[in-house]
Formats: sequence, structure tokens, C-alpha cells
Amino acid sequence: MSEVVYYHSSPNRDRLIHIVDSDRATCEALSVVFRLEGFQTTFSVDAAHFMLGLERRNPDIVVLNLRLGEESGLSLLRRIKAMGTSTPVFMLADHPQLDAAVTAMKIGASDVLGKPLDTEHLLADIREALQQDVHLNAMQGRRRMVEVRGFSQLTPREREVLQLITNGQSNKEAGRVLGISPRTIEVHRARVMEKLGARNTADLMRIVLTS
Repeated sequence: MSEVVYYHSSPNRDRLIHIVDSDRATCEALSVVFRLEGFQTTFSVDAAHFMLGLERRNPDIVVLNLRLGEESGLSLLRRIKAMGTSTPVFMLADHPQLDAAVTAMKIGASDVLGKPLDTEHLLADIREALQQDVHLNAMQGRRRMVEVRGFSQLTPREREVLQLITNGQSNKEAGRVLGISPRTIEVHRARVMEKLGARNTADLMRIVLTS
């Protein structure tokens, strides 16, 4: 289920990236990308195998899919953060999942990237995380003011929808708060993404949470 490859001609040679994705082809493809950058790699196709791997060695970076078989990627992310580790965790989304992306960022994911994956963007994020040795912490209920380019273009209702989504509300929950249907929330959310220039759900979260 797992493969570890050591590559000894790069400053990254002592850095281990653990890929966790139920799609073995994705694990193998990312392993090749990371090995070419000189990293050590290992991968798991389920949460149980990943946890066993942690007993042998804590990785420097975790790349984790939001969808992971019987245990969701979010559940595993919570387990990782509950251990008190400062390891940066980058989440992968097979399909647009704004609610899950919001939750992942609040739990402490360093970034959420959609597929098809921009590997250059992921590598740049990983290099920055390793260089700065920092990670995003869960917000733990703390409110933050958000100033986003294009925010002035949003209608009052769209601003309300953006705020609720950023706070982690699902479409159903946001609709209940505002007294409108989940489908209407979805329409407002699509307009928000268009006005803010977000290409996908992960991009929207980067715009909001890094502003």
C-alpha cells in the first residue's frame, strides 16, 4: 500500500511528503512530481495506513484528499490537528466543495486545491511552508474582518451569503438563517465567485482567507 523513495541530490532530501488519497494513480503521479523536486515520498490510500505511517515518522508535509473512502479527509485532518502537530496539510478536492473547503481551512489546512491539480502552485505552496515553517491554525471561533477586492460589487444579500459561507455554514444552514432556499444560496454563491474572480471553490477560499 505504501512506497518510500529516497532521493539524495537535493536540499529537500531530508523532507518527507506523505500523500493520502484513495486513488492510487494520484498518489503515484504526485510521488513522481515530488521525487523530481528531491523530496522523499510515501503514500497511503486509507486513513488507517496513514496513521500507522505516523508511528514510524512524522512527515514534513501532508497532501490529503477531502474524500477518503470510509473516513473523510476532514475527519483525518481533525485527527492530525488534534495531535498538536504543526505539519502543513494541503487538501485536494476532486470536485468543487466550497463547504468542505471552508471547514478544512478553519480546521487548519494550509490550502485547498482543486483538480485538475496545478502542481506548480502546489510545489510553490510547499516550498513556502517549509521555508517559513508556519501553518494556519484553526480559527476556534475567533471572528476576523475580511477585506476582499471586488467586495464593493456585491449586493447586500451576496455579502450576507459570503459571510455565512466563510463562517462554515452549509447551503442549508445559510438558507435557514436568511430565510431563503439552499438553491437560492447556491445562485448567490455563484455570483459571488464571479464577482470576486474566483475560478473555483478553493480559489474563493484563498481570496477570502488570505485577504
